[in-house]
Amino acid sequence: MNKIRLLQAIHVEGVVAVLRADSYEQVVEMAEQAIAGGIRVIEITLTVPHALRAIEQLSMKYSSDPQSDRPYAIIGAGTVLDSATARAAMLAGSEFIVSPSLDPETVKMCNLYQVPMMPGTMTIKDVQHALELGVDIVKLFPGNMFAPSIIQTLKGPLPQANFMPTGGVNVSNIGEWLRSGAIAVGIGSDLTKEAVATGDMSHVRKQAERYRQAYDQAKAELSAKAELAVRS
Repeated sequence: MNKIRLLQAIHVEGVVAVLRADSYEQVVEMAEQAIAGGIRVIEITLTVPHALRAIEQLSMKYSSDPQSDRPYAIIGAGTVLDSATARAAMLAGSEFIVSPSLDPETVKMCNLYQVPMMPGTMTIKDVQHALELGVDIVKLFPGNMFAPSIIQTLKGPLPQANFMPTGGVNVSNIGEWLRSGAIAVGIGSDLTKEAVATGDMSHVRKQAERYRQAYDQAKAELSAKAELAVRS
């Protein structure tokens, strides 16, 4: 899928599962459960041993094209620290790249191959620099350092920026993040911690279902409010 359609799909899906595990087999199982629960954008962090193997396996099974014969999901790589790793992730099948900070060379590599890149930012200066480099969606990280209203604050001087908070997003506050202007959200340990603690990966699916329901409900409420405002 081309970059524009991928960005649109990530926006529509709205929830990104950020998955970490002790092995690539475990993270593949987590991904399968998250997808079964309705989260179809999967970020495999490169802190996972043999993470590229997991990305390759998942990208061969799933297609980002809803019209494909294969099941639908978008597979990407996270915790990408440099441009060489970004390229390796692309060659393994990653369709988007996420990093914890803003590395210009990594952004340039992704722009060269027209792969969506979401670098981590914390300050107005970071966000401005990301926009100057051509970043379409800025990862607000770590999100648990802020209240959801930070997005409205950042959009004051930079209304054109698209934000994806990651860290600190949960089922209870996902609606607040969306109302503040988040274009998507990243969900990490809250999605997987119970499964890791118990060894029962079905907990990932159950939690994914909760996030899917909470996100869809919040989006429906926002749409209804916007429609009412237009009619008024």
